Amino acid sequence: MLSRIQFAMTCFFHYLFVPLTLGLSFLVAILETAWVRTGDDDWRKAAKFFGKLFLINFAVGIVTGIPLEFQFGTNWAGYSRYVGDIFGSLLAVEATVAFFLESTFIGVWFFGWKRLSPKLHCAAIWIVAVASNISAFWILVANAWMQHPVGYEIRNGRAELTDFFAVITQKFAILEFVHTVGGAWIVGGFFMLGISAWHIARGSHVSVFKKSFRVAAIWSLVFTVFEGVQGHMNAEILAWAQPTKLAAMEGLWETSEDVPMYLVSWPDAENERNSIEALPIPGLMSFLVHYNPHGKVQGLKEVPKEDRPPILPVFLSFRAMVGIGILLFWVSVWAFWKRGSIESQGRLLKFLPWMIGLPYLANLLGWVVAETGRQPWLVYGLMRTEHGVSKIAASQVWGSMAMFFAVYSLLGAVDFYLIWTYARKGPLPEPSTSAKA
Repeated sequence: MLSRIQFAMTCFFHYLFVPLTLGLSFLVAILETAWVRTGDDDWRKAAKFFGKLFLINFAVGIVTGIPLEFQFGTNWAGYSRYVGDIFGSLLAVEATVAFFLESTFIGVWFFGWKRLSPKLHCAAIWIVAVASNISAFWILVANAWMQHPVGYEIRNGRAELTDFFAVITQKFAILEFVHTVGGAWIVGGFFMLGISAWHIARGSHVSVFKKSFRVAAIWSLVFTVFEGVQGHMNAEILAWAQPTKLAAMEGLWETSEDVPMYLVSWPDAENERNSIEALPIPGLMSFLVHYNPHGKVQGLKEVPKEDRPPILPVFLSFRAMVGIGILLFWVSVWAFWKRGSIESQGRLLKFLPWMIGLPYLANLLGWVVAETGRQPWLVYGLMRTEHGVSKIAASQVWGSMAMFFAVYSLLGAVDFYLIWTYARKGPLPEPSTSAKA
């Protein structure tokens, strides 16, 4: 349990930086592309301003991500020995291809403002954005294999890779990647919306931040809609790949047909029932899974108690994630609707900065659903979590966890201070630069 808590702590902290990297990189690339195409210096100022915030986030994200891979050897040696042939190959591709590509070109972009032509400089940030998301693809493929293992055989007491193409193209991996990056892109959109609104409300660089606001408003609306539609596809795949997780998400105990979805319910795991069930929508659960309101959905009682995940954390995290997603959609509709006259929308301008944290929370809740809902399996149906942990003393885990907590707290404070400071300053005064020069 200590090793699980430590990995969860370090993983959650690292994931505070990942989604902003994935989402903001594309938005900065869009802003710079607009500058290159139009020559309007406001676009360049916006790209440079948000690019600076992106760089701060990117740097801390790298530092907090490296220890995660070491923990596969220190805390989860049993897991690494058993599936390292598969898991290790995916992480190796991520590091040698995508990570080095994004790390190289982020330097080119940062130092190249006055050394490269506008078009080449713009190409650098597009490479960073694409490479960052490719990096996410390989990591998410590795996680998807843990959720739904394919393309392997058990040889000499360990799982060995037999079909690399099957691993990277399986439907579970593709849907997990699309859903995860969709959530990350929403984080980037609301980050830009909130900061732009803050400056517009104070009359600071209004012409610059009106442009970034319009881009972020369109971006956020598109991807909140996209995420809702794509999230439905995940329900379909869970019905056959991880039916127990799906049942825990919905608090469904009995396998049945014509399954409704209750807008208000509360699971009682001890008595294997829901203590509260109210406001049902008839057949909705069956329809979401089978496109048929009369379809059969598997309940939690189909598996022994020891093979079920912790019901309440999965159930509540899923409900909260969906609720936040719906709220973000309506806020993005509001921002999109008022984007043309945003400087006169006092309520919206005051409201949006407070919304920056909600997409982060929704992303973290999604990972609680994904990882806690997989329990008690480390690799679903293949290796239980208790069999993957290293045989080390609890005192060693306590010591390293205390160290991680102290260092990560310091890094978090530094990152928050830097982003807060530079976000409030706005674009720094500098000589105008023409993209057509």
